[in-house]
Formats: sequence, C-alpha cells, structure tokens
Amino acid sequence: MARLDRLLANLGYGGRRDVQALIAGGKVTLDGVALKNSAQKIAVTADLPQHLKIRGVPVDPPAPLVLMMNKPLGVVCSHREDGERIYDLLPRRWQARDPALSSVGRLDKDTSGLILITDDGDFLHRVISPKRHVPKVYRAVLDRPLNGTEGATFAEGALMLEGEEKPLLPAELEVLGEREARLTITEGRYHQVRRMFAAVGNHVTALHRERIGGVALPDDLAPGEHRILSAAQAEEVFDV
Repeated sequence: MARLDRLLANLGYGGRRDVQALIAGGKVTLDGVALKNSAQKIAVTADLPQHLKIRGVPVDPPAPLVLMMNKPLGVVCSHREDGERIYDLLPRRWQARDPALSSVGRLDKDTSGLILITDDGDFLHRVISPKRHVPKVYRAVLDRPLNGTEGATFAEGALMLEGEEKPLLPAELEVLGEREARLTITEGRYHQVRRMFAAVGNHVTALHRERIGGVALPDDLAPGEHRILSAAQAEEVFDV
C-alpha cells in the first residue's frame, strides 16, 4: 500500500503539491470514481494502470519497471555523458521517477540495438552479474573480409585483449557474409566486441545488439522506440 500523493509523485507526475492539486481537482480516479483524499492508501500492484487514471489516462506502471528499447546510433546510455541520452527518448516525467531508471549495462554511442532499462536494482544486477554469463548477441559489419580463422580463435577461450591479463571466455561466431558476422558473448568487458575483432586484425564499422539472453529485439520496434516488459517477459532474459 502507498499513500496516493506520494505514489503519484514517485511516478513523476510532479511534486507533492502538484499531485495534491490534481487530486483536489478530481483529476485522479480509481475504477472510475474520483479520489479526493491525497492521503488515501492505494494497493500498488502490476495492474494498477487498469484501475488508477489521471484525466482519464492510465497511470504509468509502478516499480518494478523493466522495458526494452531499440537504441539508435548517436545516443548515450549514461546519465552523466554529454549528448542525447536514452532517457530523453522516454516520457519526460519518467526522468523524475523514484526509484530512478537505469540501463542494464550500456551500449556505446556508435552501437545500436537492444538495451534494457529498469528501476529494479535486483534485476539489473542479476543480468550483468559475471556469475550469470547471460549471452548477448551482436551483429557486426567489418572493414575487411573475414579470413576464416576468427571462429576458432573466439571459441578457444584463450584470446587476450590488449591491456588485460585474463583471457576471454569462449564466444560463438556465425559468419553472415564476407564482411558480416553474428557474435555471441557471455561477458561484458569494455567495448568487447570491437576489441575482439581488432585482436584478430579487423575493424568493426557497424555494431547492433540483437538479443540479451532469451529476449530478442522485435522487428517491429523502430529505433528510439521502447516497450514495457511484463515480469514474465523480463525473466526470459535468463531462459538460455
């Protein structure tokens, strides 16, 4: 249970006074009945948007929230980096949610594709935990033709990246074309895919993440768009 004005403030609908004004104005309804008491306790369940509305529009889903986004090129994942951020592509009020939304790992500015965003710290840490080895699948376009040895090198589990002292875990390479490949990794080292191809004498010119664990980027999710995942859909990340 949560106090109504605190709940709406945590969902980003404004400060406490703002949401109290909405309530006093009869703009907030529960199952069609206008609420007037800002201190009223509300059951916070996953189906809350089906019951609680503001000006006739369902409220945003409460925490825990997990969503997928098709990250476009040129957008950053950090709250602190300069430039357009993935959070700028979400509804503006979501930037005021408490707990705050964070990306589950990161994609660099020049990488597109699937990124998960959540306010659920436990879920985030389970996905990125080195102990989980959640596979991540990338499609890479390369500057030079593949020479045919990359698959065995990546699968061996002995490749050492420049500046590191621990070899990479085995990774799976699927050749898609002369200069295109799909790579599945189970780690999340800094710029790992780009550095792996650099280690075998090539250069990634385009990189797109297609899948995290059992969650794939849908074909109908355009760059910059997002989709909320149900609890069951989010857990499919671990179905590998």
